[in-house]
Amino acid sequence: MGTQKEGEYGADQIQILEGLEAVRKRPGMYIGSTSEKGLHHLVYEIVDNAVDESLAGFCDTIFVTLNKDGSVTVKDNGRGIPVGINKKKGVSSVEVVFTILHAGGKFGGGGYKVSGGLHGVGSSVVNALSSWLEVNVAKEGHIYNQRYEKGKVCYPLKVVGDTDQTGTTVTFMPDDTIFETVEFDYKTLRRRLRETAFLTKNLKIILADEREEERVEETFHYEGGIKEFVTYLNKGKESLYDQVIYCEGEKDGVYVEVAMQHNDSYNETSLSFVNNIITPEGGTHLSGFKNALTSSFNDYARKNNLLKEKEDNLSGEDIREGLTSVISVKIGEPQFEGQTKQKLGNSEARGAVNSVVSEQLTYFLEQNPQVAKVICEKAVLAQRARDAARKARDLTRRKTALDGMSLPGKLADCSDKNPENCEIYIVEGDSAGGSAKTARSRATQAILPLRGKILNVEKARLDKVLVNKEIQAMITAFGTGIHDDFDISKLRYHKIIIMTDADVDGAHIATLLLTFLYRFMPELIKQGYVYLAQPPLYRIEKNKKYWYAYSDEELNQVLEEIGRDNNNKIQRYKGLGEMDAEQLWDTTMDPEKRILLRVNLDEDSASEIDLTFTTLMGDQVEPRREFIEANAKYVKNLDI
Repeated sequence: MGTQKEGEYGADQIQILEGLEAVRKRPGMYIGSTSEKGLHHLVYEIVDNAVDESLAGFCDTIFVTLNKDGSVTVKDNGRGIPVGINKKKGVSSVEVVFTILHAGGKFGGGGYKVSGGLHGVGSSVVNALSSWLEVNVAKEGHIYNQRYEKGKVCYPLKVVGDTDQTGTTVTFMPDDTIFETVEFDYKTLRRRLRETAFLTKNLKIILADEREEERVEETFHYEGGIKEFVTYLNKGKESLYDQVIYCEGEKDGVYVEVAMQHNDSYNETSLSFVNNIITPEGGTHLSGFKNALTSSFNDYARKNNLLKEKEDNLSGEDIREGLTSVISVKIGEPQFEGQTKQKLGNSEARGAVNSVVSEQLTYFLEQNPQVAKVICEKAVLAQRARDAARKARDLTRRKTALDGMSLPGKLADCSDKNPENCEIYIVEGDSAGGSAKTARSRATQAILPLRGKILNVEKARLDKVLVNKEIQAMITAFGTGIHDDFDISKLRYHKIIIMTDADVDGAHIATLLLTFLYRFMPELIKQGYVYLAQPPLYRIEKNKKYWYAYSDEELNQVLEEIGRDNNNKIQRYKGLGEMDAEQLWDTTMDPEKRILLRVNLDEDSASEIDLTFTTLMGDQVEPRREFIEANAKYVKNLDI
């Protein structure tokens, strides 16, 4: 489907829906926010237009360059934006695309069969939010050029050269009066562009950074497409079988691609996409995949006596334990629930994915009985563990007083019962816990001390996780339950604050806690309820006055201000237990003075987040070493 060259793409395929007036006044309505995330969204919009040319079969290479002056260039070798005069507006179609909202080749079905980006919306919004933007179109033997400043046309489209190439090149400078930052992050773009290349086999994306003295360039090109994506996501895990199971087909106008492979972990990683757009909340395509998977494996297990007559069918969760899968559909007119494109709503996608996967997976299992047996055996073990976990989960559910189960005994709860006012500090160790309990504001601050490092949930099955006393205490204290039982409305604290020592051990404990929250209660992170406390590293005293420093840089600043001499007493905190209650309150717990870091979960980069947790907390040593070596330059504070 991705290679069909259907439909004309000329000046009159550019349809105009409405004007561009509101974009600069309310940028958040069009790109989500004016933060770093919104900034990078500008690049994605232009890249998505080039990807749509690839999906239509007319482009195989995209260049994305971060220029020295802070601008970005996106160049493709597609057909080039139409340059003829648009009859409705009397100006070139290039000008229409870049100056009028909702003007593009994706409305009306003439220019593109499938489309992921918002073509026309994207181009004009990027233009409106840029200090300047220049577009060069190689088409019909000429190079056409036009420049805009803050969305306004500087001159009509003009010919500036001749060429035998085709394609579109867009260079833009984001407007620093609109965005909180205009500095692009190479790692963020690399993550998104790599994902795009996985989803569009045969497309080559080249990312270059020319801002530093030493130019950086990477090429993303995956002929195996989403099969290679699954292999990449499984890096750091032990696969249960060698091949990646791949299903491909088209039904009811929906093109379906699915790749999957089981590994020895206990977590499921399923990423779903529609026209290359990630759908974090899944939708009908993901439902169709799960239905096909569950029915196909149960049919096979029954037929081949891998399940006893009296045994229950395997649940979808059992079969998907340790499964990494990528579900990608291409559909002419995708319908999303909500404006954020989080969830697909097309009913035909469910049937198409179910049909394609059921048929091809059944064939694969019959042709590969050893692989089928390995998967079914893992699912049966998961089923038994899930039964045990169900009993353990009942113990962790917070019951009413009539049920006879109260909050954890080690929890020092707060007196205010309005969750919006309440916060809970997760503290490692009795010493720090004692100081925190003394220091806290009893009305709104609860303290839950944990003993030592909690269980690494990345390496444990659900039944083992739920009998761990430290994890039980957290689940009971939070009140939400986990997994399918999770209910955000029952959350007892709107700030969950991880407070650990400012050293390597403390960082490890914080990572273990974040791994648990990410795997069992991801909504807490998604909705912004999880924070990291920032205790100081130093206390400086001079002439009965004192200052706190949270980094070596701050320490040097304080010493510069007060003078470096023998009267300075510098205390290096090795742990929270070294602080008395008053110091802990002043530096780390007082809402008026403290520094809290909110833990953010960018759902656009779900694949990388999952891979990072697996790499850091999994069994494989080599990927962890590679990760540390690659990211060591980004570390700001490290105690050894």
